[in-house]
Amino acid sequence: MIRNQFRSAGRRVPSMRSVTCSKPRMAVLLLFTLLCVLIPTVSAQEPQRDPAGTATGDKRQAIDGAGNSFVVAEPSDKTAPDYAAKKQAYDEYQAQLAREPLAAKLADAVGHNRLGTNFSWTLLTGYLVLFMQAGFALLTCGLVRKKNTAHLMMLNFAAYVFAFLAYYAIGYAFQFGAVAINAAPASLGGTPTLNKFLIGSGGWGFLGGKGFFLTGPGYDAGSLCLTLFEVVFVETAGYIIVGAICERITFWAFLLCELFVAGILYPIFGCWVWGGGWLSQLGLTMNLGHGYVDFAGSSVVHAVGGFCAMALAVILGPRLGKYGPDGKPRAFPAHNLAFVVTGTFILLFGWMGFNPGSTLAATDLRISVIAVNTNLAAVAGAATAMVFWYFRFGKPDITMACNGMLAGLVAITASCAFVSPTSAVIIGAIAGVLVCVGVLFNERVIKIDDPAAPSRFMATAVGSEPSALGFLPMGLTVPAGTAWEPRRTWGTQVRESRV
Repeated sequence: MIRNQFRSAGRRVPSMRSVTCSKPRMAVLLLFTLLCVLIPTVSAQEPQRDPAGTATGDKRQAIDGAGNSFVVAEPSDKTAPDYAAKKQAYDEYQAQLAREPLAAKLADAVGHNRLGTNFSWTLLTGYLVLFMQAGFALLTCGLVRKKNTAHLMMLNFAAYVFAFLAYYAIGYAFQFGAVAINAAPASLGGTPTLNKFLIGSGGWGFLGGKGFFLTGPGYDAGSLCLTLFEVVFVETAGYIIVGAICERITFWAFLLCELFVAGILYPIFGCWVWGGGWLSQLGLTMNLGHGYVDFAGSSVVHAVGGFCAMALAVILGPRLGKYGPDGKPRAFPAHNLAFVVTGTFILLFGWMGFNPGSTLAATDLRISVIAVNTNLAAVAGAATAMVFWYFRFGKPDITMACNGMLAGLVAITASCAFVSPTSAVIIGAIAGVLVCVGVLFNERVIKIDDPAAPSRFMATAVGSEPSALGFLPMGLTVPAGTAWEPRRTWGTQVRESRV
């Protein structure tokens, strides 16, 4: 009868088959509608990037010298024994804000200006580290034969160009794509948009997953400030490789090495130590002290670069004529000692950005301690290298004195924020002797031809790196009561307890 009514009205009668087929379509339509509602809600919860920096920094970043914030957070754990006291403090804070709203506005300005000061400090110290490229170029060119200086300068120049591009494309995201999870740089606003591990999660992160090509979450004022400072560190690891393989590597093979180091190898280890990865969290996940601690890069920068340099030097073999028929090494004298000494002092100058700048905060007044410790280790390393060479060969050698200074700098880099000046002298002095022994051992025993001696930085970096073996210099020389923080302190003051 119903069919007859449809027919009389001149309309097609819907069959049971067509009604049944419409159910999946309705389900898809319902799912699509649900997603359209939920996706904006989820994306709205994601931290918003701030490329202009106008929304970065407010009263939450207004803190005093002891690290106490202007803002009193609302307590959430009602079972905590001090909940009543915290709740009272929070209520008083809210009442004061209601009475003096201007104070909150002033605190917002103070917080923003504080981050602005830290941004300026971080960028300026990054420029100093960038200038170290000139020091490396002069040092390595002065140590090799004159006929190869053009090729070596090309390698130094290309190292910066292509390593930067590799780090921009994938390296930065691999290293700091999840830094906001465990190691947010509070002194730069916390970079909240970098909050995803590509591999791993929580305290077991292995690879960052946001910020590729510096787009999306990576296009943020705080993130880009961190990018500039970090890329000059990966460049430093790349320069170390140049000195060990010069005079016997093709240009394209060298570019392949630089792309691999800057895009993959260095960022992976950097993520583990500085990007909130698993090594930095061992203190929490495995109850192993403070986890892996390397303040400014003895291992992350210099040991990585040194190990790569030594591996490549072994693969390439010695330069033609370096060893005679009897297996004894032949000296290839440096062709320009003025370049060597000038390059060394440029590197020392750049290290004033390398170590003090690693606080990422001009408001961390421990930068004075770091600067003095860095210089003391450098001069102590140079002094012991000169004395060692004098007693071993009857006169000091200027190239080894320069190597001793650089060894002291590498050695103190991991612990410069945590040790006393006397300890810095001891660390630098040991490094100065160690680099001299490394020269003789590499050249005469294992027969590794290392023209500019960068692979020996590996020995000094590992020998002085406190996280490699917990009982080495940092464990022996850190003053009792020092408040430990991971590298760069991430905006938290590194200070000694006054108790």
